[in-house]
Amino acid sequence: MRILGIETSCDETATAVVEDGTKILSNVVASSQELHQKTGGIIPEIAAREQIRCIIPVIEETIKPFSHSAIDALAVTVGPGLIGSLLVGVETAKTLSYVWHKPIIPVNHLVAHIYANWLESKPEFPAIALVVSGGHTDLVLMKNHPSKGRDKLRWLGGTRDDAAGECFDKCARVLGLGYPGGPAISAAAEKFPISNCKATSSAYFQFPIKLPRPMIETEDFDFSFSGLKTAVINEVKKLKDNQQFNNITIQQLSFEVQEAITDVLVEKTIRAAEKFKVKSILLAGGVAANKRLKEKLSNHLIINCSFLSQNFVPTTLLILPAVPFSTSSQSLGKKSLSIPGWESTKKLLIKFKNLSSYFFPRKTFHVLTVFLAQLSS
Repeated sequence: MRILGIETSCDETATAVVEDGTKILSNVVASSQELHQKTGGIIPEIAAREQIRCIIPVIEETIKPFSHSAIDALAVTVGPGLIGSLLVGVETAKTLSYVWHKPIIPVNHLVAHIYANWLESKPEFPAIALVVSGGHTDLVLMKNHPSKGRDKLRWLGGTRDDAAGECFDKCARVLGLGYPGGPAISAAAEKFPISNCKATSSAYFQFPIKLPRPMIETEDFDFSFSGLKTAVINEVKKLKDNQQFNNITIQQLSFEVQEAITDVLVEKTIRAAEKFKVKSILLAGGVAANKRLKEKLSNHLIINCSFLSQNFVPTTLLILPAVPFSTSSQSLGKKSLSIPGWESTKKLLIKFKNLSSYFFPRKTFHVLTVFLAQLSS
């Protein structure tokens, strides 16, 4: 059985054909990152317009090796995300469903981020998932797969304002480092002497900068990063007023931004893992690719948890998705994978082969039908 997946939750148009839940046969990603680099961040209207421009060519390229009759079902991201971008993918999937008479599988892309950890590993339950990206920062407790019951997936807490990835982007813009902010700040932080074990340098002590770690000591599992962004803006203003804003202080601020964000993420994640005595800690989302975040979580488990903490299950493992699976900005290529619950999904699709006519009345379709109908020829 082959499924055509459509992902348009933000600034990228991504589609893939997956066979029997185990093999990616075709995968195409179109990104509007270059456009957003000019503004230092994602502008939703521009992202949506690029989705409209790219969606048909991307699908055509993805299904080029196949006829539409070889596609058994459609899977599409229905949220969360930018509403304009999401609508492009959802309306496209609805139209193809109508034209091709194929069922649709709605997908929550945050859950999909979490399940990227099953592509190359077999996490044990219970598990804590830290979902951290440009738009989301959430801690999720997984007692089992959601297919075993809705109560098996429990949201513990999330950001009250800016997401961690958004904070990276906005701080990078203030520092003049460009977009995307996460990789830019990480690269600048690595150049700062104290971050690569050259602490004898006087650079750190000449302009001592210490940024806040928002909500790190609160007992809940919520986050807040807007205050950190404001602190960076104030520090930059102070440095500029004193004519001290230079490469060294930019590197130092980048180092502190990364340390502050990752300190909070790690502290909250470890605290949740200890409270619920989990066997696995899962990283998910684009910020999961951050090297420093992975280092801190790994070191914390080795030093403080696996061997020393009585509150921790000794077999707790940190599951790290491969970089291509942590964010949709990477091309997957052909890849074998294992999707939990695939067999039950397969049976459901066979049982409800013409489910699309139930989901979407004809009047919901617009002129997109005319263009996408060409794909069925």
